[in-house]
Amino acid sequence: MNAFSTLRFKGFSLVELMAVLMISSILLTIGVPSFRTLIQKQRITAATNEFFAAIHLARSEAVQRGRRVDFVPTEPDGDWAKGWVIFVDSNNNQKPEPGEQIIFSRGALPSGVAIDATLTDSSTQYLAYNGTGRTRTNRNSDTPQFGTFLFKLDNQSRKIILNMLGRPRLCNPEIDKTTC
Repeated sequence: MNAFSTLRFKGFSLVELMAVLMISSILLTIGVPSFRTLIQKQRITAATNEFFAAIHLARSEAVQRGRRVDFVPTEPDGDWAKGWVIFVDSNNNQKPEPGEQIIFSRGALPSGVAIDATLTDSSTQYLAYNGTGRTRTNRNSDTPQFGTFLFKLDNQSRKIILNMLGRPRLCNPEIDKTTC
């Protein structure tokens, strides 16, 4: 008897390997589109949560300092998706200038994310909180600034609703059709 006749080789045959590759390619074809949707949902959720946290930061800083704190887009065109800044606006012009304390700034969001803001004072894009933690407009410190921020990425959307007291809340327009 030969020594090779008692040994059994372990491994895959070419037919088995081709079958596994075919099944894997079918599963990838089915799974990749849903994985893309998952990534988009995560991007829009992360962008919305970051903006939501920035609103809370601006509000809490205004209360802590006992004075006006502004939250504005970094670009003069008012596009929030290009970034934002939170600062103590000493001269009430909604523009961070040398000598004004910048509390936080954020660069542009990932490409494709758009923010549509609908606020009571839409002359310029801004949120201003006074020392009591309430929003205010530039026209009148007793008039609240409230409205919505709609985040969009392809077919995904999220919304931040800002009430008259300046408190934000998150919602998903696809799920919360009646309250969003």
